Amino acid sequence: MSCPKWLETAVFYEIYPQSFYDSNGDGIGDIQGIIRKLNYIKHLGCNAIWINPCFDSPFGDAGYDISDYYKIAPRYGSNEDMKQLFDEAHRLGINICLDLVPGHTSIEHPWFKESCKAAPNKYTNWYIWNDSPWNRGDGSKYYFVAGHAERQGSYMPNFFYFQPALNYGFAEPDPDQPWQLPVDHPDVLAVREELKRIIRFWLDMGADGFRVDMASSLVKNDTDSKATSALWQDIRCMFDSDYPEAVLISEWSSPSKAIPAGFHMDFMIHFNDDAYNSLFRAESTFFNAKPDETKHSFFQKNGQGDISIFLDSYLNHYGKTKDQGYISIVSGNHDISRIAYGRDKDELEVVFAFLLTMPGVPFIYYGDEIGMQHMEGLPSKEGGYERTGSRTPMQWSNDRNAGFSSADESRLYLPIDNSECAPNVQAQLGIDDSLLEIVRSFIQLRLDNPALGASGEFVPIYAEAGKYPFVYQRSCGESKMLIAVNPSGEPKQVTLDGSYRLGLIYGKGTTVMNSGDKSMLSMEGLSYGIYRLEG
Repeated sequence: MSCPKWLETAVFYEIYPQSFYDSNGDGIGDIQGIIRKLNYIKHLGCNAIWINPCFDSPFGDAGYDISDYYKIAPRYGSNEDMKQLFDEAHRLGINICLDLVPGHTSIEHPWFKESCKAAPNKYTNWYIWNDSPWNRGDGSKYYFVAGHAERQGSYMPNFFYFQPALNYGFAEPDPDQPWQLPVDHPDVLAVREELKRIIRFWLDMGADGFRVDMASSLVKNDTDSKATSALWQDIRCMFDSDYPEAVLISEWSSPSKAIPAGFHMDFMIHFNDDAYNSLFRAESTFFNAKPDETKHSFFQKNGQGDISIFLDSYLNHYGKTKDQGYISIVSGNHDISRIAYGRDKDELEVVFAFLLTMPGVPFIYYGDEIGMQHMEGLPSKEGGYERTGSRTPMQWSNDRNAGFSSADESRLYLPIDNSECAPNVQAQLGIDDSLLEIVRSFIQLRLDNPALGASGEFVPIYAEAGKYPFVYQRSCGESKMLIAVNPSGEPKQVTLDGSYRLGLIYGKGTTVMNSGDKSMLSMEGLSYGIYRLEG
């Protein structure tokens, strides 16, 4: 199985649509707003966009509770607006991927309302129901919502109570629980076929692929993920046959499982192990940080991180998947704290030097390129809770509402960052040493050098546990590059075996001295160097 050719040079930009740009003054971002800002994304250098859920929804969970997979939510526009976005983006050489939520719907979805009825019908088994309204799953690994429906049973939610799990079957059904249907049950297969129809609908309209929410969770009691993998391999066959240039991106955070399962790429993010968090968010209290232990990120100027936590996991996944698909390391997303949280501009510069020179396909979360801050203490919005502070409106200018919307401030989807040091695009555009322009330079450097492409070879040169800097080589054919990053605030020196003839392309605070068969790399605090290997 091969990957779409355009992924080799893809740099994605993630857009949270309700917070990106409001074109009609109602306080909520929309599709026409994205269309108006396509030239900005093009200018930044990103050539692909992932849009968070934009289908019809009651928005209990920011659109991850869908009530109609075939209809754009009216607050964002219409299907015709989405078609226009596909067309305009393609005209600019930008690919558009939508967010697919296959594991659950909203309780407002017509399928679920039919499934709630006592009388058997087409949708009775499209969701996972047990056989008793008194069984809430107490003491088992599953939990259920009781008392919602007239039917004799309780339903399994995937996340919040209003997100009932669609029924993709059980890999190993419990014979004492006849409501646990096998993966080849006709009603279970009907759900899978409907998922294919949804995918075809948007690909036929012009979408270039999907990021798949909770991709590993569809089949229940699937301890080795074989049944879930078989499901996605079936869908990948459809892609390879009918949509060979469309992409499947998984939220699995286990590339060595997700990519053989049929995905072209998988995010390496904040769950399943500590690899991603150890880079940027080891101190985060969002998910798995424990109050009784102190952890430090590698990309923190206190210099107390450990690159080996990331690298041990990364190399394991990379070695198993590099010829099949791509690992994506993100600057952030809608579920985690902003990359700028606790970091200044110099620290962020080193972060992006790393993110945009690593293998795989990088993703930039909207606003990270200007250093937007995580806004703490906001009331939860649409199920965001502590994540809400990562979802505030894009800051475009010094104008009213930071240029996001002409609406009255009280009508904005979320508050604007009105702090004195709040960054915006207008203030950084064209300013050589601004974070925005530096990120642009990194992206252009990536696009100009095959060694930095998605499938360029990756070899760590210096990566010692608990030490700095991190040095690695990228190569593709005759194109070879050496990258060194020192995220600590202290100067560092490292002796590299071999006399490297290095031509500095981009960087700050680094020098190289050759002596015999050794090279001495000297790095100031918060420095990086991107070198061309010559000769």
